[in-house]
Amino acid sequence: MFKILLYQPLIPYNTGNIIRLCSNVGATLHLIHPLGFSLEDKLLKRAGLDYIDLSIIREYSSLEEYLDENDLSRIFATTSKAKKVYSEISYKVGDTLLFGPEDLGLPEDIYKKITNSIRIPMQPNNRSLNLSNSVAIVAYEAWRQLNFRG
Repeated sequence: MFKILLYQPLIPYNTGNIIRLCSNVGATLHLIHPLGFSLEDKLLKRAGLDYIDLSIIREYSSLEEYLDENDLSRIFATTSKAKKVYSEISYKVGDTLLFGPEDLGLPEDIYKKITNSIRIPMQPNNRSLNLSNSVAIVAYEAWRQLNFRG
């Protein structure tokens, strides 16, 4: 299927919700350290329910470690600064959907390094959506394009 990559997430219940989402759409979750919480955090476990045991979660000490193991041309960095809307992409099995931390989003040097960047449209003067909502929006579009396989 495809991969969800969270760069230094901060809030455990957002990541717990994303774990649940990944289990339901068949995506693997990849986490870039440092995390703003422990994977043993009770809020993460509460939000993830019993889906944590059904999910594939991989951890990396840095983004570079992840990039060394994956196809850079099929990583889509989600940022409000992108020109392309997430629904304009033709997603493929194995794609990576990259999201930044809740407070500031992806650092500029990271989304400039990734050749593909996407955005979720919002009303003018709004700056962001909740991380787990953003992941759900893009993940379901990718899964829809793959005919809900998996």
